[in-house]
Amino acid sequence: MELSRNDFKQALQAGSQQIGLWSSLSSNYTVEVIAGAGFDWILLDTEHSPNDLESVLGQLQAAAPYPTEAVVRVAWNDMVLIKRYLDIGARSLLIPYISTAEEAKAAVSYARYPPAGVRGVAGTTRANRFGRIKDYARRAHEELCVLVQVETRQGIENIEAICAVEGIDGVFIGPGDLHASLGYTGETANPAVMPLMLDAVRRIRKAGKAPGFLTGVEADARRVIEAGGQFVAVGADVGLLARGADALAAKFKS
Repeated sequence: MELSRNDFKQALQAGSQQIGLWSSLSSNYTVEVIAGAGFDWILLDTEHSPNDLESVLGQLQAAAPYPTEAVVRVAWNDMVLIKRYLDIGARSLLIPYISTAEEAKAAVSYARYPPAGVRGVAGTTRANRFGRIKDYARRAHEELCVLVQVETRQGIENIEAICAVEGIDGVFIGPGDLHASLGYTGETANPAVMPLMLDAVRRIRKAGKAPGFLTGVEADARRVIEAGGQFVAVGADVGLLARGADALAAKFKS
C-alpha cells in the first residue's frame, strides 16, 4: 500500500487558494455533513472545543470519503498530543500559540521521526494503515502538513524567523488572541488590528510560506485573500448553526 498524497499540502506549496470551514461542534455526524459541502479543508478543533482523541478519530473517519482535507488543531504545542493525533491518521496539523522560531522548530520535531525529530514510533496505527504502508516511517513527513498559529505581538514580530524554519508549511494568524495580545481583548473587529494582520499575511507570503486566517465576515475574508491569504476559513459550524437558529426564531418570535 502506498502513502497517500496530501493534496492540501501540495496546493499550499503551489501557491493555490484553499477555502475552509471551522468545525467545533465535536461531532462525526456534523463533520460528515460539512465535508460534503465542497470546502477544500475543514478544521477539527481540539483547543477551544470539547473534542478529544477518540471523537476526532470518528471525525477523521467521517471526512475520509470526501476530497476535503481534515486539519486538526491540537490543544498545544506538545510532543505527546501531536504524536497521538498523527497516529490516528491526522496528516495536517494546526499548532497554536507559536511565537518564536524555536517553538516552530519544536513543533516540526514533534511531527517527525528520529533522527529528524522526536515522534515516537508505533508499528501498527491508522496512520500507516495498520502496518500496510511499509515505508511509512521513512516517508511520512513528505505528506504531513505542519501549520503554526501566530497570535501574539511577539509572534508577529518574529514572522520571518518562524517562516524560515524548515518543515513549516504555513502560518495562520489567530485573530482572537492577537487582539487580546495587543490590548483589545474581545474586540475582534478593532480597526487598529486588521491592517497589522493584513501586513502579516503579506509578510508570510513574501517569506515563501502559506498564510492562513479565520473570519466569518465576508468582507474581511476577501481582504485577506486579496492580501495573499491561501488557507482561509470563511466560517464555522457553530456560528452557522447559532446564527441560522437566531434568524429563524426571529422570523416567528416578536
